[in-house]
Amino acid sequence: MANRRLPMRDIIEILRLSQDDGRSIREIARIVDVSRTTVGEIIRRANLAGVSYPLPVDWDNAVLEAKLYPPAAPSGVIRPLPDWPLVHRELGRKGVTLDLLWQEYKERHPDGYLYSGFCEHYRRWVGKLSVTMRQSHTPGDRLFVDYAGNTVSVTDRHTGEIREAAIFVAAMGASSYTFCEATWSQSLPDWIGSHVRAFEYMNAAPHALVPDNLKSGVTRPCYYDPELNPTYRDLASHYSAVVLPARPYRPRDKPKAEAAVLLAQRWILARLRNQRFFSLDELNRSIRPLLVRLNTRPYKKLPGCRQSVFDELDKPAMQALPATRYEYAEWKVATVGIDYHVDVGGHYYSVPHRFAREKVDVRLTVSVVELFHRGSRVASHVRSAFKGRHTTIDAHMTAAHLAVKGWSPQRLSDWAARIGPHTCAVITSVLGQRRHPQQGYRACLGILRMGKEFGDDRLEAACDRAIAVGTPHYRSLLSILKHGLDRKPVSAPTQISLPFEHANVRGPNYYH
Repeated sequence: MANRRLPMRDIIEILRLSQDDGRSIREIARIVDVSRTTVGEIIRRANLAGVSYPLPVDWDNAVLEAKLYPPAAPSGVIRPLPDWPLVHRELGRKGVTLDLLWQEYKERHPDGYLYSGFCEHYRRWVGKLSVTMRQSHTPGDRLFVDYAGNTVSVTDRHTGEIREAAIFVAAMGASSYTFCEATWSQSLPDWIGSHVRAFEYMNAAPHALVPDNLKSGVTRPCYYDPELNPTYRDLASHYSAVVLPARPYRPRDKPKAEAAVLLAQRWILARLRNQRFFSLDELNRSIRPLLVRLNTRPYKKLPGCRQSVFDELDKPAMQALPATRYEYAEWKVATVGIDYHVDVGGHYYSVPHRFAREKVDVRLTVSVVELFHRGSRVASHVRSAFKGRHTTIDAHMTAAHLAVKGWSPQRLSDWAARIGPHTCAVITSVLGQRRHPQQGYRACLGILRMGKEFGDDRLEAACDRAIAVGTPHYRSLLSILKHGLDRKPVSAPTQISLPFEHANVRGPNYYH
């Protein structure tokens, strides 16, 4: 009862049931729905104060409260006050409780407050802080990230074109330590790059990331189960962090981000409003000293600043950065062709033959292409910039499996022979130009299926034309058929000369 007073109507009901009805403490506790200890305390105070039911008619609630809870007489003893800002900061540490801090306080001051008084005085002190400062955050745990609503204009020095730069803002939960930078957009590469630079600015990684439902971070927002962008999830995994997106339309889930954005706009962007910038680097160089001033600006109601609290609380509890910096990677879903290869940006990368016609996940970085099947990596290649070429690992194409899902060079040649000798010659040429015949399967199928779109006769004539000009490959045939250049054959079927060694076969127009 010392910690919580009942409403006066409940106290009067307890007095009535006890003194007028003569009910037991157990019955009264069940009727009023309070503990038996509370009922006993009310009855004890009423007996000490000489309060009986029914109450005098001239008593109101204030008189009854003064009778039952008279103000304590001043004892004349001045008890030492705890360092409330230190208590408040220590409570942010993992596992620290008010009881532990009170015990440490009593060890230093045996004549200090009892536990109940200690808690009461702390609650009063906390009540004077702002709502934002009163929120509790575990040190080193969460980094809140968002973009400011305002942008900054950047003028191209040579053309005079003006572009608007987005402002990325991140803030730690316990200390509000803030990172801010300008990027050209809020697209996925800039979003990921800003996270990496934020971690490096803090020289540590948080345990959790709390973004808004920006498309770059959350592919499908959902109140209960949001779907993360695969690249963002990959970034979090690299830094051993988890992503906890804020719920849609719940700004209280990310108060630190909201406050950090507001501070960035007032303390950084507002101070740059009269400056003109000619590059993104110039803008970020101007932001950096203002960011330092923001983080070292003293708190108004607490000792220290964002920098000092970050160094004391957040930094020791955060994770060390991994040995290697995160390399930006994009993900896509692709289907493996019958030739064991996957088309990634126009280049063809092999996977083990057993995955032909299966769907795989492709992780694409600046230097590496990785292919995953049901979460397991099945192939990895150095990324190539050459379109129309193949990157093949011999182990992916064993001699025992040259016929993939029923396809083989002989089957393709037989299909071409049914169309005509020129078509058969082109198919033989395409297969013969590859280190592995399987690399030509996809191109051969594309050529043979032209017969369904344009007719076998036109395909045969187009192959005749392509052989004559020394370009017996897919793109040349498609161009001949689309532009009608196959209408007048230029050679007889009995005089086929395949230009296997012709320079144009692997010239600028070479595709398959």
